[in-house]
Amino acid sequence: MPTDLSPILQRVTAFHNRADIKTTFLSGGITNQNYRVDAGDESFVLRIGGAKTELLGIDRANEYAATQAAAEIGIAPEVVDFVLPEGYLIARFIHGREIPPCEMRETKSLHDVAQALKRIHALAPIRATFSPFQVVRDYDRLAREHDVKTFPENYAWLREQMAVIETTFNHYNSVPVLCHNDLLNGNFLRDEQNNIRILDWEYAGMGDLFFDLANFSAHHELNDEQILELLDAYFDNPLPKHFARLKLMQGMSDFREAMWGVLQQGISELDFDFRGYANQFFEKLSARLNDARYAEWIELVR
Repeated sequence: MPTDLSPILQRVTAFHNRADIKTTFLSGGITNQNYRVDAGDESFVLRIGGAKTELLGIDRANEYAATQAAAEIGIAPEVVDFVLPEGYLIARFIHGREIPPCEMRETKSLHDVAQALKRIHALAPIRATFSPFQVVRDYDRLAREHDVKTFPENYAWLREQMAVIETTFNHYNSVPVLCHNDLLNGNFLRDEQNNIRILDWEYAGMGDLFFDLANFSAHHELNDEQILELLDAYFDNPLPKHFARLKLMQGMSDFREAMWGVLQQGISELDFDFRGYANQFFEKLSARLNDARYAEWIELVR
């Protein structure tokens, strides 16, 4: 972590020759370093990308483009500056509150999240693309290149099931839309007007809208009734195949998360239990694939 942020701050137009700047480290992130920067009566967030994040598929220019696009519709924080070549992102600090997972499972929150995702998915395309299937393959290759060997015993079977899901999805001609792709609880806030705001756009890219719906529902542990509420708020009149596709994509959300933890074991220098993190999501993935309704979902999506 930089001990002196002055050299970075002096490259930000809004901070030129300011003597009233105060910086505070924001805890909670694993990959990046985030700082609150107070300048007079204004507050900002400086985001410094972590080491080797390009191996995770992160492109800071894409993060900037997605954040800027989502900020224009009032969902992401307003972008103030983007410093090259490092890709430091400076955005306005959102005054608001965290949303507990239990509140996120309530009807109002499910409706608000669905509507926010619909607006994001309607935005103009950006250059980046995102496929959870390709992410798993890329993380697998890179993890092996970095001598990681902590794959679960049923890994070959998990990859076989992934191939079945991917082939099944290929029968469904979906149009790629701009997706956030990392809808952890910590990436949501309610601002002072009680609007849903979404942070951290570094994995954003053109992809399958069902990944966002599945990723959100998996990270917030929605039950089937709550998933149907989410789908109803998004589609108005969801079909059984929509539910099936979301349930299958939840497995891919878990697989992506597990493989993120696997790759981090080989590239990260942070003191974090990435193996335990990966194993937690491998267990969730296995449970989803062993659901008695799995074959039925496959048939519904085909």
